[in-house]
Amino acid sequence: MDSTKPITQETLKLIKKFQENEITEYHIYNKLSAIEKNAENKEILKQIALEEKAHYEFWKRYTGEDVSPVHKRIWWYYWIVRLFGLTFGIKLMEKGETKAQDNYNKVLSEIPEVQTLIDEENAHENRLINLIQEEKLNYIGSIVLGLNDALVELTGALAGLSFALQNTRVIAFAGFITGIAAALSMAAAEFLSQRHEGAEAPIRSAFYTGSAYITTVILLIAPYLFFSHYLVCLASTIIIALLIILIFNYYISVAKDLPFKKRFAEMAVISVSVSLITFAFSALVKTYFNIDI
Repeated sequence: MDSTKPITQETLKLIKKFQENEITEYHIYNKLSAIEKNAENKEILKQIALEEKAHYEFWKRYTGEDVSPVHKRIWWYYWIVRLFGLTFGIKLMEKGETKAQDNYNKVLSEIPEVQTLIDEENAHENRLINLIQEEKLNYIGSIVLGLNDALVELTGALAGLSFALQNTRVIAFAGFITGIAAALSMAAAEFLSQRHEGAEAPIRSAFYTGSAYITTVILLIAPYLFFSHYLVCLASTIIIALLIILIFNYYISVAKDLPFKKRFAEMAVISVSVSLITFAFSALVKTYFNIDI
């Protein structure tokens, strides 16, 4: 390759940006490998870091100078991984890199060797990322089960209790007891189901189902502990439910490469519909039987 071949100033600016991205991701992967406990995952991260460093050196041959990494980006992905897991963090970062790679086509005419780099990144890095093992992603079905049931059942229950009781503290107490009982029931059902199917770790599946359910319960009843009007609490609970659905489905769409919009819309419509129907039914029953609590 002739690294002294003249290139335009516009291309040089793009190359410096590519170089900056590569050295930044080199430091990100190195930082993640330092905190990763799984030996296989740690080795994979080190391999990806070396790939990024090699790509940085490739671009340096054209710029002839060193470029500093973006430290804010390094810390951003570090905390993303800390909070949401390794697979999510890496795939989120790679989505951003895929967009950056679209610009590679702009320099192909001046630097044909870039095609080799593109092919290498697409093949090698994707293969390494797919090898990464993260426990909670193996139990995503159990988490979805607990989350879906909690969102549908508890938003509906809180809607009904809100109109029937109209006392936020009593509603919170009743919702919490209902939620804990339902969480234990769901965890037990998941354990029996997984055991019947011959799963390797039915207790762990039950744990993830129950944990997802209880966490959702706590978030949904929280407004009833802070606000005094039951309608404000109910509206806040529905908003929280929609935020949970939004965040969770975005997480799954990135970590598992699944469609986001359709899954979000489906869960949101079901959850809100159940809440509205239950609220209306409670109002009808209370009015028909002339119940005053």
